[in-house]
Amino acid sequence: MAKIMLVDDAAFMRMMVKKALTDSGYDNFVEAQDGAEAVKKYEEENPDMVIMDITMPNMDGLQALKAIRGNHPDAKIVMCTAMGQESMVVDAIKSGAKDFIVKPFNQERIVETVKTILGQ
Repeated sequence: MAKIMLVDDAAFMRMMVKKALTDSGYDNFVEAQDGAEAVKKYEEENPDMVIMDITMPNMDGLQALKAIRGNHPDAKIVMCTAMGQESMVVDAIKSGAKDFIVKPFNQERIVETVKTILGQ
């Protein structure tokens, strides 16, 4: 089963994404609460994909995306964004993000995105 890293400074958001994916049969997760922790845990855990918030303290999602992709050009990273952050989404896609999910989350969209990115 694929290992998925969930990165968001809000534990509640990580829990929501995890529940949506658990309900669809995924059960192997790594969690990080900011971009700096995500970069470190990516090196340690080598997840199959990452679902990462853009706006976080310490190191935001765009910085973490660039750091991870700098060392792992094939990293599969999906960004999460709130409505109204279109310019950040464009930056994320230009920096190598595979897709983005808009908050508030739609459970079906999360599962569909993960399956597409993982080729399942």
